[in-house]
Amino acid sequence: MGPSSSTVENYLKAIYQAQLRLPRRGDLVPMGQLAGALGVVPGTATTMVKALAESGLVKYEPYGGVRLSAAGERLAALVVRRHRLIELFLVKVMGMSWTDVHEEAEHLEHAVSDRLIERIDEMLGHPAADPHGDPIPDPDGVLDRRPLDTLLTCPLYAPVTIARVTDQDAEFLRFVERRDLKPGAVVAVEERDAAADSVRLRGRDAREITIGTRAASKVLVEAAKVVVFVLMLAGLASAQTPSSPPAGAQEVKSEPFQILDNSFLVEEAFNQEARIFQNIVNATWQEGGNWQMTFTQEWPVPGQRHQFSYTLSGGSTGQRAAFGDTLLNYRFQALQEGPGHPAFSPRFSVIVPSGRETDGAGDSGVQVNLPFSKQRDDFYFHWNGGFTWLPRGDRADLFSPAVAASAIYRLRPMLNLMLESVVAWQGGDSETGRVEHTANVTISPGVRGGWNLAKDTQIVIGAAMPVTHSAGDTSVALFGYFSYELPFRK
Repeated sequence: MGPSSSTVENYLKAIYQAQLRLPRRGDLVPMGQLAGALGVVPGTATTMVKALAESGLVKYEPYGGVRLSAAGERLAALVVRRHRLIELFLVKVMGMSWTDVHEEAEHLEHAVSDRLIERIDEMLGHPAADPHGDPIPDPDGVLDRRPLDTLLTCPLYAPVTIARVTDQDAEFLRFVERRDLKPGAVVAVEERDAAADSVRLRGRDAREITIGTRAASKVLVEAAKVVVFVLMLAGLASAQTPSSPPAGAQEVKSEPFQILDNSFLVEEAFNQEARIFQNIVNATWQEGGNWQMTFTQEWPVPGQRHQFSYTLSGGSTGQRAAFGDTLLNYRFQALQEGPGHPAFSPRFSVIVPSGRETDGAGDSGVQVNLPFSKQRDDFYFHWNGGFTWLPRGDRADLFSPAVAASAIYRLRPMLNLMLESVVAWQGGDSETGRVEHTANVTISPGVRGGWNLAKDTQIVIGAAMPVTHSAGDTSVALFGYFSYELPFRK
């Protein structure tokens, strides 16, 4: 009698997971390593692997090791898919702790039908990861294998999102949970002490966390995203900026910038002052002769606390020019910049479909952005996080998140050097009918200068060269900026 189907699946899954940890694709999994992962002696593992090789599911080399065939890899990926979807179901629907579901899923993954698994997948909204952050293969067995850093290799002081915890041991998961290091949490590594074998982090609410390097190696991270990203940065800025000077010392205040609220791609967290309105024109020229232009007018309602604005857009592709959609914007000055905290002014926009669908417009929706701003001496730092949501009735909605950050250096009182960066995940329809997201990464060096024509009247002009990388292609554009700010009532 041959091996049971559950035994075959366990071997295929163990080989699959071992392959993912190999330094190079195509390497063989050592038999000793496979036997250890399955808790059997090497002779038992070798006998089973030979049987799998005869079935065409693996490729076995005596004294070398084993590797899955294409057929074996697909079967193994589907076993992993069942396991991880069951884990998520037990947490999300059954209310079990993420520390307890691994063993339960080990038993259930061999008993559930493919039909039930697809219903669970649909019920959970086609999730990308299980409760531990492990990626879930799609129905064809394709796995997202994007590279991730660990807390030992990620940049210092850069906010990162915890994406995955690789150790499924319940005690280790409880250790992670007690320190707020579950997937989705945002932290920044502040120090790695080799002598003490420790890593010091800054977590939610500026909490300081210290863990060992072995534990840090099991926590995988990626660049922080969207709303959590900006809230984390705000917490870090608050924690790192003294709220009051030391006893006996005088607080040193930076000279205020004379050009504010005139960034290009990254929104600043400053509303218009009372009685002052602003007119802004942006224009972008791209390779191939395409161009886009926007006009924005900002009004205080009636003071700086509340601001209303509208944005009109248009552009051309090839020989055709057309209007784009219109944005109606409300921005709330939730926090004025001060010692120990940044300025913060969340914006909510309604997208009015004034363009045509044939020109890539014509969808109503909403846009949310959370801008923060903080000055440090001759530098101003701005960071944003938000999303655009376009509900589309019988088609899948488009949800496109984005994060952005910039640093502005005061070269002269009315002359600033700028470096802006934006990461946007643009949603679009795929051939399968699902919405797929493409990451567009833009780095934009620029310069802006201004003139004060009279009290409360200012002109600012600027230029930049945005470089965008998307889907393996890189494009360069030319960006122009003009702002005219003046009082509307004497």
